[in-house]
Amino acid sequence: MISTALQVKRTKAPSLLSLCIGVIGKHLEDLIPDLGEVAINFPADIKIAIAAIARRKKLLNDEVILLLADDTWEILDISSSDVSDFGLAKIAEMCRSLRAVDISRCRNITPDGVAQLVQLCPSLETLRCGYEFASSNSLVVQNVLFLGCPRSDFTARRSLGLFKPALNSVEGDSWEELDTAKITDGGESLRWIVWPKISPEFLEDFSSECPRIKINPQPSPFGFKGAVVPREASPGIVLDDPIIEDIDPSTWASYGHPSRILVQPFSSADELSIAEKFRLAFAERDTRLAPKRAKNARQHQRRAEKEWRMMTAEGKAVSLASQATKILRGRN
Repeated sequence: MISTALQVKRTKAPSLLSLCIGVIGKHLEDLIPDLGEVAINFPADIKIAIAAIARRKKLLNDEVILLLADDTWEILDISSSDVSDFGLAKIAEMCRSLRAVDISRCRNITPDGVAQLVQLCPSLETLRCGYEFASSNSLVVQNVLFLGCPRSDFTARRSLGLFKPALNSVEGDSWEELDTAKITDGGESLRWIVWPKISPEFLEDFSSECPRIKINPQPSPFGFKGAVVPREASPGIVLDDPIIEDIDPSTWASYGHPSRILVQPFSSADELSIAEKFRLAFAERDTRLAPKRAKNARQHQRRAEKEWRMMTAEGKAVSLASQATKILRGRN
């Protein structure tokens, strides 16, 4: 009976387009040097599917995402990638219609990059940031080692200030009369922020100072203040999953034994400052010891030259020739 039920249950066969994208994805490492020429004629949906595969294969960086970016994109998932502030700003310049962006677990993105994003994308409604652990049934977490990302949480904390209204320089008799564009530094249309690791203190302060933005909204049949929570703002989802749902997961699967999924929570603001102190202390020590290292290098070079002159025939010849030259000059 069970085998009969399994036979009845059939999965939908992938389309020819999905099979072709899968072939490209499997050989993406070899295609990256020529990706600009290969992808220039691809439509936007194929480009974003390749970007999703590149992210899962840990190949997504500034160069790759800029070669694939299309001005019709409405969502952007660069989570756990090597994309930096430069790449994010360039994408924001090209893709002004972005509605949802995921920058969670991005170590190379700072509050400056987020500021560029919200200023250049007036339609941005959902921002996923900080450290977020995807649901265990998602394909993106298979064969992947997940670690905490303090830099991403730091960026999320600092970026919240971009969305808080500055009421000191505006005039108005009521909240309804205030122009949102005049009291914020961007992100006028931003409505949802997903940051599961936000501390209760930050959440309470931000919610009281910026009630128009909801952090970590929970799906509800009644919505939030009359607005239905979109899928992009739902917790535990992967933003670009629907883009590659018809593509064989083996396209980006790692070979060998799956890695153990390890989560290191990071919720304290002090831990980042300690890490930064260690980095600064190391940089200061490196600067202080630089002259000593240069002196040791010169001594090592002189010692090597002396040994070369004493131990090799060529060196002895050079030394004798130098002595003979000095004697002849002394006689003259």
